[in-house]
Amino acid sequence: MTLFYHFDEKIPLTGRLAMGIEYDGTHYCGFQRLKHAASVQASLEAALSKVANEPIQVHASGRTDSGVHATRQIVHFDPTAGRSEKAWIFGANTQLPRDIAVRWVKPVGDDFHSRLCALGRRYRYVLLNQISRPVLERTNVTWCRDPLDADAMHRAAQALVGEHDFSSFRAAGCQSKTPWRHMHFVDVKRYGQLVMIDIQGNAFLHHMIRNIAGALVSVGRGAQAEAYIGELLALKNRRKGDVTAPACGLHFVDSVYDERFDLPKEPLGPHLLSFTGEWTGERELPDTPRVAYRRNRSLRNPAATPEQEASS
Repeated sequence: MTLFYHFDEKIPLTGRLAMGIEYDGTHYCGFQRLKHAASVQASLEAALSKVANEPIQVHASGRTDSGVHATRQIVHFDPTAGRSEKAWIFGANTQLPRDIAVRWVKPVGDDFHSRLCALGRRYRYVLLNQISRPVLERTNVTWCRDPLDADAMHRAAQALVGEHDFSSFRAAGCQSKTPWRHMHFVDVKRYGQLVMIDIQGNAFLHHMIRNIAGALVSVGRGAQAEAYIGELLALKNRRKGDVTAPACGLHFVDSVYDERFDLPKEPLGPHLLSFTGEWTGERELPDTPRVAYRRNRSLRNPAATPEQEASS
């Protein structure tokens, strides 16, 4: 995918559709629809329903917490109405609030499911590390005025790579049936005043990344040794954990799928980091049974046990 191309406005798209969504989560309770607060899902479904002139329900690649942003949230839906690529994108964006936008839409097979077929989810936590408080970036970074040692944070974070019990980093109200997750990689890098925690895994627990970020900042500030992250992981006890970092610095930047789905490629977000020159940033996935299972999964004949689905 290039940054500029012409949307087709003549050919109606039929069957299941995948769609890329970007949003600023500042004023939302998260992606998932809730009765008591505004959600990204509710706004998106309302906009798509107007374009289709029928009720539309979307399924997302992953939830995001209240206040968390996304540059590449993937959803799918099954409209009966035929609309062109341009009609879906421009029509939805006309109906959406300014802090949510559709980036692309693409027909996919019935075997595609935005959540169940995802091989990995990638987030970036962005810290603005300077003495003065942020102004233009205040809603999409977390300000840290103490000097941070990004190299020490990176070394400490490597204890999280692999499959572990992440009980020390899950929220008290987390509803997941299992605390086990597989982290594909965790990188911490500095770009001028920005320090970025780049993390990808098969899935994440409630507040997991924000709890990891809070603990890593303690290491970066020198308040804790590099071994601290591994020690917390081994405790398997959230009460022994560190602070939860603010939601404003967290960005959902990618969902990884098997190549056969041929979803559009996009620059990794957030756009604050576009100057790094990184394009889509794909990395080789770990050779694990979970990844192999997801690659071969067929929704027409699901073979997963409830335990497998809960852990994936």
